[in-house]
Amino acid sequence: MVFSSHVFLFFFLPVVLACNYLLPFRSLSAVLTVLSYLFYGWSNPAWVLLMLAGSYIDFFCGLGLVHFGGGSLAGKDLPALPKGGPRTRGQRICLAASLLSNIGILAFFKYYDFGVVNLEAAARTAGLGSIGLPVLNVALPVGVSFYTFQSMSYAIDVYRGVARPLKNPVDFQLFVSLFPQLIAGPIVRYQTVAEQIRHRTFNLDKLTRGVAFFSLGLGKKILLANPMGHVADAAFNAGTLPWHDAWYGVVAYAFQIYFDFSGYSDMAVGLGLMLGFAFMKNFDDPYLAESITDFWRRWHISLSTWLRDYLYIPLGGNRSGEGRTYANLMTVMLVGGLWHGASWNFVIWGAIQGIFLAAERLQGEDSAWRRLPAPFRIAATFLVTCLAWVFFRAETLPQAATYLRSLAGLVEVPAGALAVAASIYTPYHVAIAVACAVVVWTLPQVWDFTRRLTPLKAAACVAVLLASIVVLWTQTTNPFLYFQF
Repeated sequence: MVFSSHVFLFFFLPVVLACNYLLPFRSLSAVLTVLSYLFYGWSNPAWVLLMLAGSYIDFFCGLGLVHFGGGSLAGKDLPALPKGGPRTRGQRICLAASLLSNIGILAFFKYYDFGVVNLEAAARTAGLGSIGLPVLNVALPVGVSFYTFQSMSYAIDVYRGVARPLKNPVDFQLFVSLFPQLIAGPIVRYQTVAEQIRHRTFNLDKLTRGVAFFSLGLGKKILLANPMGHVADAAFNAGTLPWHDAWYGVVAYAFQIYFDFSGYSDMAVGLGLMLGFAFMKNFDDPYLAESITDFWRRWHISLSTWLRDYLYIPLGGNRSGEGRTYANLMTVMLVGGLWHGASWNFVIWGAIQGIFLAAERLQGEDSAWRRLPAPFRIAATFLVTCLAWVFFRAETLPQAATYLRSLAGLVEVPAGALAVAASIYTPYHVAIAVACAVVVWTLPQVWDFTRRLTPLKAAACVAVLLASIVVLWTQTTNPFLYFQF
């Protein structure tokens, strides 16, 4: 089930809100958990079983961390472990079990076939023959990259002593399965929602701001991302294009992925507010970034901070010398690339990010780059980001290479390119592209726009919601891009 569907908008969401505001609070965790599993298992109920298995492993690992640390499991609330204190062998085993189960689920469903294909190719290149492992064509469960990272953070936070473990398995299941952010984030840390699961408030301000968030997020998806998706799909599927059509296509993809993903995050934050939860901000005007380092402070913040706190810092961060720091940056960005998908395209995309992060760090605080005018730095950063998006969007490395040659004007353009141009330069699509640019570079963020809702702002949100619903009736499918990651 997706947010931008009639089933969700007119059936599922009203039921959820009715239960949330009419049922007693003590029953909400169980009810919201059941509804969240219904939401997740709508297209494939078997995926619910996988999530349940992984979740219960993490839940019992949390209990084990308390038990093997000498704490009591008898009280109403379990004690937090001392921060920075020594950990027993049993506690380390519990943490390892949580990490291995989550990484194992992610590795099998997302990377098994990719690994087998590449090992087979490497073995044949080395003259060793076939390795004999079958390609299973494993179906990727929707949202598995998000909920495994989220569930993994529970055991790590409890182990570090920064969060108190849950004793009630239903509350833990709610933390993992809560439907607003389940499929495509933001990646919610256990420590940020633990108390909200036990105690949260419901009021009109949260509800109205949540509705505004959801309305504007839906508008981003339906009114902006989907039309730009048409342009990007036509351009990337064309083979070769004139350079100006290719640039139009990659900029359209930059707009599509931003409005698609930030729109989902806005809807998730809005739904959370309607249910009484406060989630973190996931985007902060990323195309206003003045460097790639700045870009990663603004883009998919929940992932970049997760990788920082749970991978970069444990690897040593910037505490072990310059060489180790650059190696850690590259490792984190390569992992971030692979997290998005089992493809060499994503590895290259992550490597590009890592190279620029390392290069910017090498320049230091007082560099010639920092003395350039801000508009130039923003434009140059957006240019690099668009070039990197080519690898993110292209399905294969040869397709990415062909598209890059099209951007440089180094390809022969077939006569069929005129048909592509006719489909992407319609007045409607050009107007939407201009609207995207205006929203990206001039208008306030949804986070700020909804902070204080005036009657005029509320009317604008309602207008966007109604327009989105009307346009939604004319579209057949509305998959979110990050569902595939």
